[in-house]
Amino acid sequence: MIKLKQNKIILLVGMMGCGKTSLGKILSRKLHLPFVDSDKEIERASGCSISDLFATYGEAEFRKGEERIMERLLKNEEPCVLSSGGGAFLSLKTQEIAKKYAISVWIRADVDLLSRRTEGRNHRPLVPAKDNKKAIERLVNECYPLYAKADMILDTRQEPIGKTASRLIHLLAERDILEIKKEHK
Repeated sequence: MIKLKQNKIILLVGMMGCGKTSLGKILSRKLHLPFVDSDKEIERASGCSISDLFATYGEAEFRKGEERIMERLLKNEEPCVLSSGGGAFLSLKTQEIAKKYAISVWIRADVDLLSRRTEGRNHRPLVPAKDNKKAIERLVNECYPLYAKADMILDTRQEPIGKTASRLIHLLAERDILEIKKEHK
């Protein structure tokens, strides 16, 4: 049995394609906590897709709305596993709120892995579906110094998602965020 020891949100941050959503869903099941995807919450609140929001309002306005949604989600009274959009943790306000209400985990991946995982996907407004490596390199240079402000880092690699989730659980247990109890039969 795995139990959350602190009454905080587990916030997963990192680039698109690093595995935040997949890891978050597994972690939430194992902890019996709700899973929340901030991009889905933005789409629900606005009634349009992230791509449409970028196209209609531009990145700056999208980020303002994202910041408001992240504040609402982070100040939630109940613990959950929260997967943030790739740019959400770039906001200093979001970082400050996260420090108070969440344990932030940067899911770090290298450029090649991110490129493979996002190639051919058309719903990523900042990364083209083809020849995405240059865009990812630019975003890595811009975002990684800010992601480094997360409470902890989990390096992800090409491996089954269950193995990555297991490493995440053990990292959180090592940091005294989770308690792992062996079940007696």
